[in-house]
Amino acid sequence: MRTAEALLVAFYRKLGAIAITNLLLLVLVSSCSTQKEINYFPEIKDETIANKMAVPEPTIQINDILSITVSSSNPEASALFNAPNESTNNTNVGANSMNTLTIGYLVNVNGDINFPILGMIHVVGMTKFHLTTLLTDKIVEKKLLIDPIVTIRYLNFRVSVMGEVSRPGVYTTPTEKLSVMEALSFAGDITIYGQKNDVLLIRENDKGEKIIKHLDLTDQSVLSSPYYYLKSNDVLIIRTNGSRLAKEKNSQSIPILFAVLSFLIIVASQVKF
Repeated sequence: MRTAEALLVAFYRKLGAIAITNLLLLVLVSSCSTQKEINYFPEIKDETIANKMAVPEPTIQINDILSITVSSSNPEASALFNAPNESTNNTNVGANSMNTLTIGYLVNVNGDINFPILGMIHVVGMTKFHLTTLLTDKIVEKKLLIDPIVTIRYLNFRVSVMGEVSRPGVYTTPTEKLSVMEALSFAGDITIYGQKNDVLLIRENDKGEKIIKHLDLTDQSVLSSPYYYLKSNDVLIIRTNGSRLAKEKNSQSIPILFAVLSFLIIVASQVKF
């Protein structure tokens, strides 16, 4: 009997050693990550990177809100073109949403804006430069102003940042030159569980086609990529790396392993030689 009891204790001890080993392996796997996975551009060196790619000129899309002002040597005549045009804009910033009353021209579902005196103008697919030229030519053609100056800005240049970031959401910015890195900074940066070497960019073109690109933010060549600067309505998705999955597995496995160890300790304490 004592031989059987000794064998049983030895068996329990072996099970305990295996459980401890598995526990240590799980902790080790969950904590392992290379420098390249954690840092942006880990191998970058001091140099000047040539600006080979121009910042993409955004084209006007449905639901864009445009600020359009007209000025000339005759302020009173110019004021006719600058009457307030109010549009309700639902803006999401991170997890917060709020309705704001924006002074601007909302591009309707037909791609038109209703501009004072000139009436309905189809603007979808145009750049700011093209629309500026069109409005200027129409005002001059109708002899409404002499040497008019037309200024156009986007009031709702927005990008969406989703996935493994601290503050996912839709971010609206007054600037029209927004880089991937700036968008990520708005979202509180990529978490330790996000993949920096495989950031997904989804962009819709004027034809309604979805363009999908994978960006490696550990490789400095992305700084010269035509997709480094974002367009309005771009979507960035940060996918989860293996650490997140390992952590979730650990959170489920560790309590079980501790329960097994506790059981083995109790059983072993009850065995008498």
